[in-house]
Amino acid sequence: MTARTLVLLRHAKAEDPGDLLDFERHLTDGGRADADAAGAWLADERLNPRLVICSPATRTRQTWQGVSVALAQAAPDNGSSEVHYETGLYDGGRTEVIDLLRAVPDTVRTVLVIGHNPTMSDVSILLRPYEGGGVVEGLKTSGLAVHRFEGSWSDTEPGALPLITSHTARG
Repeated sequence: MTARTLVLLRHAKAEDPGDLLDFERHLTDGGRADADAAGAWLADERLNPRLVICSPATRTRQTWQGVSVALAQAAPDNGSSEVHYETGLYDGGRTEVIDLLRAVPDTVRTVLVIGHNPTMSDVSILLRPYEGGGVVEGLKTSGLAVHRFEGSWSDTEPGALPLITSHTARG
């Protein structure tokens, strides 16, 4: 079997909506720095995604932009990622994320999903094998959860993808 790696990333810090629609919210200056830091951390961990599944909201697109620039600067010869913008990551929930993962081709070893809370935290918690009681903390802005498993993406199901590490990127 081949190891598959899933990285879940909650978008970086966004501005208060003010008069904007929620979908159009931009990252703050600190959020831009945090997105860059998330990309640098992924590069340091050698987690270069071949597929990125991203919410089409402005703040998630801007998060991906910061991450992708940092990845490219750290490893310019690593190739580019294929990016899919999926509305289900904005207006859906954990079921939509699981369905998107199940459809990933098995030629892809590392997937990065950039979305919103509570969905990103819910998916990370749902995918982990049950380890008994205790409070499981959700992802903060620019929070990353890395899950790894042996098998096919089509086998993605609750409890099947152990969490191997998590990180909150701050720039």
